[in-house]
Amino acid sequence: MAILRSTVVRQAAARLAPAASPSVVLSSIPRTAPDCTITRQPPVLVGPDCPTPRQSLYLSNIDDQLGTRYHVPKLLFYRNDFSKKKHVEDPVSVIKEALAKVLVHYYPFAGRLRDADNGKLTVDCTGEGVLFVEADADISLEEFGDLYPPIPRGDDFINNVTGSESITNSPLLLIQVTRLRCGGFVLGLRSNHCMSDGVGIAQFVNALSEMARGAARHAVPPVWNREILRPREKPTVKFPHHEYDQPTPDEYKQLISRPEEMTIKSFFFGSRDIEALKRHVEGSQCTTFEALSACLWQSRTKALNLPADQDLRLLFALNARSRFQPPLPKGYYGNAISFACAEAKARDLTHQPLSFVVELIKEAKRKIDEEYVRSAIDMMEVKGRPHFAVGGSYIITDLSKVEYAKADFGWGQAVYGGFTSGVAPGVSNFSVPLMKNFHGIVAPVCLPPIPMENFEEIVSRAIN
Repeated sequence: MAILRSTVVRQAAARLAPAASPSVVLSSIPRTAPDCTITRQPPVLVGPDCPTPRQSLYLSNIDDQLGTRYHVPKLLFYRNDFSKKKHVEDPVSVIKEALAKVLVHYYPFAGRLRDADNGKLTVDCTGEGVLFVEADADISLEEFGDLYPPIPRGDDFINNVTGSESITNSPLLLIQVTRLRCGGFVLGLRSNHCMSDGVGIAQFVNALSEMARGAARHAVPPVWNREILRPREKPTVKFPHHEYDQPTPDEYKQLISRPEEMTIKSFFFGSRDIEALKRHVEGSQCTTFEALSACLWQSRTKALNLPADQDLRLLFALNARSRFQPPLPKGYYGNAISFACAEAKARDLTHQPLSFVVELIKEAKRKIDEEYVRSAIDMMEVKGRPHFAVGGSYIITDLSKVEYAKADFGWGQAVYGGFTSGVAPGVSNFSVPLMKNFHGIVAPVCLPPIPMENFEEIVSRAIN
């Protein structure tokens, strides 16, 4: 097992067989931010290119819970594919024109969120439009090197427009298209999480790309219908929802380190690493997500050296669309996530085998059915849509199967599509990187410096 730390990552990678998903297994790779100048034009509002309904739309409790009230930035990187006829066209003009077309069908995005009674939010379909920024960068795609979160200088390619950061009374989308020196481009998109989850925003981006390629209609027509997830007339909380438990103020101080104490590293897991982890799980098959999540949760707990009787949680968002009977309609682009919650004492996480942790994760997944999700919706109705549990929690989101990068605007699919950062204290996101000679999954991790050193050693031992 090797941990790559030097600046000669490419040379080290080149010595490995690319098809084998190298047994380097875990890499902690330092990068330098690209040296470039980005020139932006003033932001403009792009609205639907024909009249759309003027109405107020309901948001479900899953949509506007406290834990979704933020903006989510994503980046998609595109090459200038000379085999495509679009390569001679201007991506800024193509995407801007397509945006006006797609907003006819996804017109709620052109509106604004408003405060409503009892702490709820509603969508005011004003047709005002979304923010659009045209930009140029004096850098080629190749100069970025390997692409995986956190993307160096990623925020520069989805730059905040002053005054647009509010959740209410602000544009619900911000799109920045940045031309690169090589003819490629970067599409930056910041979306209000109250409008869509990852699957929903990927659907929107793919619909936008269809319009850019000249499609007359969408392959998957959008479905709003947030009323399908309304709470029951008599809210019925049938399950304990520990995913929304909150620590006391004193417990919170003990569990959360200050951001200035943190260091961030991205860890790469190739196919051999994942298979090695799965071999540690005795008695049952497990998925890649289950094996990686168990390894990271267990290793993080050991690295932090927490008190043995500390109650800990692993939270992970599950796409609940197919867990309803019947499933939610195809094209539903709202939030349809449910937080699965695995729980254990620190002593069990540190002393039990990996198979024990995998079984905790499997059991948490098995609980998520329609009745559990509706119980959570009713719980939020009763308790005012609380924030999901943060203190004592490790939160993982699996973006490796969310198809952002499949969006083809006429220049081929994106070479990378995902979060700019994907990491915060107690949060990690799995994603598929663009790395020469490496094929696998990247998980950014945020820990204090000394636990980070411990974490590297523990994960290395777990794989080897």
